[in-house]
Amino acid sequence: MKILYISPENTVGTMSLWKKAHELKGNKCEVLTLYKSSNQSEPGICLNLPFISTKSSYLSARHKYYKIFRGSLGDYQEREGFPPIWEPSSFIEKLYFKIRDWVWSFYIEKAINKYHLLDYDIYHFEWGLDLYRDCRFAKEISKKNKPIICTYHGQDMRTRGVIKELNQISSLNLTSELDLLYKHPEIEYLFLPYETENYSIKKGVSNIIKICHSPTNRYYKGSEDIIKVCNELDQEGIIKFLLIEGKSQNEVIKIKKGCDIYIDQIHNRGGWGYGMSSVEALSMGLVCMTELVPKYQNFIPDHPFIDINKNNLREKIIHLSKNKDIVIQKKDESKKWVKKYHDIGSVSDSLYKFYEKKSWIK
Repeated sequence: MKILYISPENTVGTMSLWKKAHELKGNKCEVLTLYKSSNQSEPGICLNLPFISTKSSYLSARHKYYKIFRGSLGDYQEREGFPPIWEPSSFIEKLYFKIRDWVWSFYIEKAINKYHLLDYDIYHFEWGLDLYRDCRFAKEISKKNKPIICTYHGQDMRTRGVIKELNQISSLNLTSELDLLYKHPEIEYLFLPYETENYSIKKGVSNIIKICHSPTNRYYKGSEDIIKVCNELDQEGIIKFLLIEGKSQNEVIKIKKGCDIYIDQIHNRGGWGYGMSSVEALSMGLVCMTELVPKYQNFIPDHPFIDINKNNLREKIIHLSKNKDIVIQKKDESKKWVKKYHDIGSVSDSLYKFYEKKSWIK
């Protein structure tokens, strides 16, 4: 069986994990990405398309544009709907995507022929995105009665919305974001995959507890409030605080390994609970602090997280700094829990159960 993942980028190597997981099950798997990014070390087949980027200048321009048409929150404004559906905000935006699809076609059609992209058995569309905004590639696959899977990671559904044409022909929708289960009538939950055995637990605790925070987006993570509290506690000599930004993945891992506690997010602006950065930290045996809504706590009642919010963050950090035995206990709990739910073997088994349920494999 041949499986193709189409993703804008190979964020923190997740696509590489899926490729490895499928190959361990005796199948062939390839990853196709749309553009080059500093966040990806293995882009797979990279189309290197123009007019799309994760550069700050591109994201800033997009945010300013959406502030005109969506209001003061701009690119952060969530869409209504069940599911939320993407629509161009203006005639200009509609025309932009038509022109972009035309320009991209010179890259994409060449790649389709060169890499035989229509010859796969199962297609995973990460972020719920086709190669074209008009979904012509997915429509062609659909005509061949091949399974189409859309995986949503958060903002792709919350602020952009599903692409209507792709949503209509999708055979299966997946997410690792619990709140998205309440935003789409037909979507399944799948834990984020990770090679949890790659790291061993750091023995003991630092004399002065080391706490790190690694936001990809400060707004979504509530970073301003987290940084303020942690800097104050650092200045008071209670903790050592490390803010991890603008680093390569290898640098991030190296810094995290030397820490005791990882703070994920507060305010739940970018979804509930935790993300891949926490999964990574848990695999290293770090204690993870994050804000958990009641629905999330009920969904994973055996979780090892320390529940926080803006009002109690300072108090809970001080409590841990004075009770290192709790930190040591939580380290062990973290490693066991993340292996149980997020290890790539366990998660890939769950994915293949979906395959079996849909009769794509026997």
